[in-house]
This record gives sequence, structure tokens and C-alpha cells, in this order.
Amino acid sequence: MRRAVVIGATGQIGRVAVGALARDGWEVTAVSRGGGRDGNWPDEVRVTVADRADDAALAAAVGDGCDVLVDMVAYGPEHARQLAGLAGRVGSAVVISSVSVYEDDKGRNFDTQAEPGGFPEYPVPIPEEQHTVRPGESTYGTRKAGLEHELLAAGDRLPATLLRAGAIHGPYGRTPRELYFVKRNLDGRRRRVLAYGGGSRFHPASVHNIAELIRLAAARPGSRVLNAVDAEAPTVAEIAAVIDAVMGVEVENVLVDGPPPAPTVGDTPWSTPVPVVCDMSAAERELGYRPVVTYAQRLPETVAWIEGRLAGRDWREAYPRMYETYGDLFDYAAEDAWLV
Repeated sequence: MRRAVVIGATGQIGRVAVGALARDGWEVTAVSRGGGRDGNWPDEVRVTVADRADDAALAAAVGDGCDVLVDMVAYGPEHARQLAGLAGRVGSAVVISSVSVYEDDKGRNFDTQAEPGGFPEYPVPIPEEQHTVRPGESTYGTRKAGLEHELLAAGDRLPATLLRAGAIHGPYGRTPRELYFVKRNLDGRRRRVLAYGGGSRFHPASVHNIAELIRLAAARPGSRVLNAVDAEAPTVAEIAAVIDAVMGVEVENVLVDGPPPAPTVGDTPWSTPVPVVCDMSAAERELGYRPVVTYAQRLPETVAWIEGRLAGRDWREAYPRMYETYGDLFDYAAEDAWLV
């Protein structure tokens, strides 16, 4: 039987990927710091406690070897070197990267977008051959680029598929963009301001579609980079409408042409002046990939998860990383002052 070791198994993507691999006939070892077990996993899934920062613990989890090592939490070049060091016992790897590595033809990227004239203008859709940022230690994107660079360089020893994920959605997320609309609806806000005319598009990626890509890549080892997003890239206004429908509310959109009219007004976690939409033809061609879900199909479980996390808690306590990343998403006083 083929053996798979999944690092970060109890995270947002890992929970679904472990189940997908197990149901596809893999003998799966689920590795996490807490050693938890998802209720949807088949009983045959083995659970192991290990911190991926501990080289000895990770090596022990791999044991005598595995056919594929799936890494949900690899972040920088040091993690790539750690994985490459296991090459003698690992047949191939599938590693989660990010669309944040992309830059446009003028060297603009997600890190420059706060500067005047610094927002990137990517092709639509973005192919995997698009320029990427230079590897470095300063930002999320540069560290993910370093991860990719190191793993691709080690391809002769460890074939690795790198999946560049978009705006990940599904339960168990620490930074769910859907929180922006779910909390507003729960708070009874029936008007909302949307910058850029509500037309911003930042390509979402369902955990179920990413898990399907992992399943396919595990069975077809290779050294490659692939985008990992849904088939559709809805606008911010379309996302809001689907969430409203799930929650059974009606909300009026107040559309603003151009950027947010105030620092905490109209700026959603998807808001961009230009579309960030990725091309999935390479995954279709190389892996035979077809999406297994749409954004709308799995949205009810995401909304329910967020509602459950928010119950009786301040949103900053329930989702501290959202506050760290985006600041005050719910400055209703500033919004009301602008709407007057």
C-alpha cells in the first residue's frame, strides 16, 4: 500500500487532504503538534504528534520512509532544506505555496501595493510562468518564494509539486475572509460600502479543490509549480450576495468607484483595484484536474463555522490573526459617518 505522511494534518487544508488520500487507498500518517483527529477521517488513519520545527520528530514521523510527504505548513527556505534532507526516505513531496509569490512585469507585487502606483497589474489569468518575487526573509511572499526556489533546486533528489493557493476558504481557517460579511450580517448591518465598485476579484481556493490537487499530485510525482484555485473567481459583490443568501438576509450595497473612501470604510479582505485571477489549465493538463466543488456549494459550512467561533466572543479574540492582518474590519462609527 502507498504511504503518505501529512504535516499540518489538523489545519484547514490538512483535515480534508488526509481524508481524500485515505479514501483514495493511501496509508496515511497524520502529523500535527496537537495530535488531534478529525471526525471525518477513516479509522485507518494513523495520528502522530510532532512539531515540524523539530527535525528529529519529523524524521521519526516519516519513519522508514513514505511514498509522498504532504506539507501544509512549510513557509521558508529552511523548511525546503528540511524536506530535502529526507529525500532518501521520501519518494516525492506536495507542498502548499501561495499566489503571493507573483509580481507583475514592472516588479510590483503584494508587498508594494501600499505604495503610490505600487499595486501590481497581473495578466488575466495569471499563468505559472509569471514572474515571481525574489526570495528573501522580509515578507510572506518572499519567504514562500524562497521555499519554492530551494525545493525546485532539489528536484533531482526530491520531486516536489508546489501548489500556489489563492484565497483559501473552508472551516477551521484562522483568517477567513468571509468573516467580513458574516459578522456584519450577524450585527444587523443592512448597508455596506464596497470599494472599486464591488468588482474586485481575488481568486478563492476551496480546501476541497486543493485536496483534490494534492490527491492527484501524490499519484503523479514530479517537480512542478501549479496554481491552486477554484474554477470561478467571483467579485466581492457576488461573494457578499452568496453569503447573504446563505444567512437569509438582504443587504444594500453602496458602491464606491475607486479605492476605499476612508481607511476603515469599504476595504474588504478581497479588495483590489485590479483582478487577481489564476490560470488552472496547467493542473488540468498535467494532472487531469477538475474542480470538485464550487465556491457557493461549500459556503454554508464555512459560514456555520465562523458563526460558531463568534458565538459569545469578541471577533478579535475568535480571530486574532484577522485583526493582526487587516486591522479594524468593523469600524461601524467611521462607516456611518461616511454614509451620512
